[in-house]
Amino acid sequence: MAPLRLHASCVALDPGRAVLILGPSGAGKSRLALGLMALGAHLVADDQVELRGAGAALIASAPPAISGMIEARGVGLLGAEALPQAEVKLVVDLAQIETERLPPLRQTVLLDRCIPLVLRLQHGHLEVAILQWLKGGRVA
Repeated sequence: MAPLRLHASCVALDPGRAVLILGPSGAGKSRLALGLMALGAHLVADDQVELRGAGAALIASAPPAISGMIEARGVGLLGAEALPQAEVKLVVDLAQIETERLPPLRQTVLLDRCIPLVLRLQHGHLEVAILQWLKGGRVA
């Protein structure tokens, strides 16, 4: 299957634990990625993410022309040491707002792979929740 290119951002704790951040222009994808990077995550890609399947895994990488760059709105393009690729373990969709306190386990399908899905939170703890998800997963 051919790689899929999405308007998205992706950061990872390590090559095996990445979050893919989806949403329309201006939704805060880069801002969320920068927040996660401030907490120790590494940039994979910003603005454009290339996805490909590898066995059961979904692998994210940056197009070569934008590798190692992330936009900080109102500041400009910033350089960052980027991982060349990482396995997507979680997708965040900033276009949808989570309304449930304890939501069901949501999933999305990308390149025929089911990936856990988290929606935009209303209460400002999305970065730390994502970071903990990548570290320990979701229990229930």
